Amino acid sequence: MNTTQSQASTNPKPVLHGVRIKQRKGVQKANAKHEPEIFRDNLLAQFKTIKKGDLEAISSKLDILGNTLDYRKYGDSLFEILITGGIIEPGGTIDNDAEQSPFCLFAAENDAAVIKKYVEVFNRLIRRYKYLQRILGETLQNILQYINKYQPEETSRLAKSTGFFICNQLISCSVLKVLLKDYLVKDGYALDFTTTVFRTILEEQSIEQLGRFLSSEDLNGRVIEFFPPNKRDEDCLVRHFEAEDMKEFVDYYLKNKKNSKKGSLLNELSDQLTDDATETAVINYVKGAMKEASLTEAEVVPIIWQSVMSTVDVMNARPDQIESQVLRAISRWSKTLEAFCTSPKTEIVLLQKVQLTCYEDVKLNKYFRKMIQTLYKNDALSDNAILYWNDKAHLAQGKTLFLKQMEPFVTWLKENEESSEEEDDD
Repeated sequence: MNTTQSQASTNPKPVLHGVRIKQRKGVQKANAKHEPEIFRDNLLAQFKTIKKGDLEAISSKLDILGNTLDYRKYGDSLFEILITGGIIEPGGTIDNDAEQSPFCLFAAENDAAVIKKYVEVFNRLIRRYKYLQRILGETLQNILQYINKYQPEETSRLAKSTGFFICNQLISCSVLKVLLKDYLVKDGYALDFTTTVFRTILEEQSIEQLGRFLSSEDLNGRVIEFFPPNKRDEDCLVRHFEAEDMKEFVDYYLKNKKNSKKGSLLNELSDQLTDDATETAVINYVKGAMKEASLTEAEVVPIIWQSVMSTVDVMNARPDQIESQVLRAISRWSKTLEAFCTSPKTEIVLLQKVQLTCYEDVKLNKYFRKMIQTLYKNDALSDNAILYWNDKAHLAQGKTLFLKQMEPFVTWLKENEESSEEEDDD
């Protein structure tokens, strides 16, 4: 062996101190796969030190554990355990071979008052670690898509919990959209679940608040989609919720549906008037919409009036042009208004709507009397309706200003009425 070979065999190879050898991707994946289980085992080990059913102690323990367990990284595993008792495996099954959490919603007593106390634990945890709120919504949405695989009692507890989560604004109603999957809708799982959610919310809050929750996620008009396809009509919806003793929800749904149709009518009518459609075409269209949406004349008259006013750009019109543009629009569409002002009631509705329009737009304040006179001249309003509005049916908004404006015209109407009576007597 020569000298050079001897030195090479005895001198160690250089080492790069402080440099971490990167794990191969396969090893990383294998280790990461078991990390949620390690998190679960650590969490359950802490839960074993707590007396069963002591929710106050559970809440305090979860608060403290946020300092040692990585909630940011394992937030989904945390909520899976707190909701179902274990970790959700691919396909939605719960790892039943592993130890189950003594604290979880699935194992709670199926009583609303008890479940509400369990939800308060989530509420306190999220108040302490605000970043967990987003993770709760995402995890719950993932769990909800598997409600067909859980026991009925577990699903019932989950639905009540979801209702309380929404009431506490820990999540939004958007999580319910995952229930619109075909396999959950066709067998009635989605309908049963949302019915329990809605009932839970209504036991805590008003129907108006439930409406706001649904509206914020564009679910107001989609409630019917939770029904199986063969039951997706209004009659089935009404019968279902009335049988569930939820008539206030039925009333809300029908009212909201009607308001939605009113909005559609307003948009379509505004387009027709702007495009200068014929009065006959407009009248026929409104009559058809009334029949389809079960609307009354008193409901469509304000819509027609609003559509007429939408043809005038009051905001950008020159001050000296506003009066002529408004009165021209009223004259143009008075026959349409007349077609639906067929009773004293609807005439008063129109008068009050004009009053509100002039009150809400200061640029129109001084034209109130001329607008009423134009409607009167074109037979959309009668003298009796105007006099009754003046005496009893005017609104509080702008009352002093508008009654003062109307004095000369009202005086003329009264004198005209008296002269007509005298002529009849002769």
